[in-house]
Amino acid sequence: MLKTKLFAKAAVAAVITLGSIAATVQAADPTFFRIGTGGAGGTYFPIGGTIANGISAPPGSRPCDSGGQCGVPGLIAIAQSTTASVFNNAAVQNGELEAGLAAADVTRSMFMGEGKFEGKPHPKLRIVANLYPEDLHLVMPKGSTISNLGDLADKRVGIAQAGSGTQVAVLQMLEAWGVTRDNMDEAELNNSQSAERLADGQLDAYFYAAGWPVAAMVQLASTKGMELHSFSAEDLQKINDIIPAYIPSKIPSGVYEGVSNDVLTPAVSALMVVSSDLSDELVYGITQAMWNDNTRKLLDNGHAKGKQITPETALDGVAALGVPLHPGAEKFYKEAGLLK
Repeated sequence: MLKTKLFAKAAVAAVITLGSIAATVQAADPTFFRIGTGGAGGTYFPIGGTIANGISAPPGSRPCDSGGQCGVPGLIAIAQSTTASVFNNAAVQNGELEAGLAAADVTRSMFMGEGKFEGKPHPKLRIVANLYPEDLHLVMPKGSTISNLGDLADKRVGIAQAGSGTQVAVLQMLEAWGVTRDNMDEAELNNSQSAERLADGQLDAYFYAAGWPVAAMVQLASTKGMELHSFSAEDLQKINDIIPAYIPSKIPSGVYEGVSNDVLTPAVSALMVVSSDLSDELVYGITQAMWNDNTRKLLDNGHAKGKQITPETALDGVAALGVPLHPGAEKFYKEAGLLK
């Protein structure tokens, strides 16, 4: 209860402060803030667009308290479509993006320089918030089934695009069942391309980790139809042992037309990541703007996953990752009573 009251006070203060400042910066030069997302058919792109809208308050815009934008005064945030996690983290590290959405497992590996990124640490990565769980979708044509991932040997399989966190994780999972690039016909495609190829009979299955419902799969389910593989409890544990950031989850029945059963599947957290080069003041303002009432309305009325993006879950699992919070975000969470 105390945390809720403190957060409410902080949120009100944020709206008042940002609204009053916005009225005085109409002549200021804009600050551009690029957020790397993912493909248009996935979840990162619409969520990134909503966040960009919420944290923006371009010079000359109406003040928040007059019905205008309630973001950071002078900030123009832009959501850019990319190949997702790996690309976004690398671009943040290199200064090509100010922020990016990325899967927790990939972010940890890249920050530490572990696994596929052995010897190539990305020390500038900093977390602003945990956003929502990304459920792994293993999509197959209507009427198709497999018993486990080993059945994908010698099949035509979409492993997501190069530069995505999905591909990194999926290749690790498949290898544990003896499936590699050597004994499957893999396709490096984004979600929309994979759905199109599956519908045309050019793929036997494809993987994509994203927050449901995924637009391209909604369309596929309502036209050609599709199946989603439901993992056994034993297989979910095996995946968790291989990639601890992937935990058991569920895609409820009815999310996609024709999929009438609950689908058990692994999921990984999606994060908003920025560079340590960004000033504490800027990141404090962005974090503040992410959690004000105006952005709350945008998240609730946008993509279905937006409702799961809350300040109460913004720090879930972050401490265990070993990737630091940005000091600007940390300052906000402490003031809001969400972090000691």
